[in-house]
Amino acid sequence: MSAAEPGTRLAPHQRKALVAGAVGNTVEWVDWAVYATFAPIFAAQFFPDGDGTAALLSTLAVFAVGFVMRPVGGAVLGAYADRHGRKKGLTLTIGLMSGASAVIAVAPTYAQVGVVAPLILLLARLVQGFSAGGEFGSSSTFMVESAAPRRRAFAGSWQQVSVGAGTLLAAGMGTC
Repeated sequence: MSAAEPGTRLAPHQRKALVAGAVGNTVEWVDWAVYATFAPIFAAQFFPDGDGTAALLSTLAVFAVGFVMRPVGGAVLGAYADRHGRKKGLTLTIGLMSGASAVIAVAPTYAQVGVVAPLILLLARLVQGFSAGGEFGSSSTFMVESAAPRRRAFAGSWQQVSVGAGTLLAAGMGTC
């Protein structure tokens, strides 16, 4: 098969869609993974002082609960993207993830509001899990559907590349 054979090259609009999907996915996974990267900081801010180990384990439990919402988000947001289009679905997932991240960023600490602080954190992580679940399938589908017929596996592989890139960026942020 030659490179000039029909269906083997990505047109400019297909490349743009692939890059947009990968960048959006990377941003989504930075938001997801930054929580794990900064878990010790969240533990100190959102849980009572006294037992650092218990606070860290509580922070990681909140991280784990986010995974419960991923299949729910995949089902609900996948259906939304099927009905309203991938672009609208992906825009919604990015908005949900960004909004939840902003809530975590401005949430009051345990010292300020007591037990309300970890509840806010938990709710924000549930929204992030919901969003991540909806984003994964919609992003993969968007990139594959946007590709040239004989380049769909290549396009789909960028979904996983962008997951790794987002996780790596979050880890890099933790080293600063």
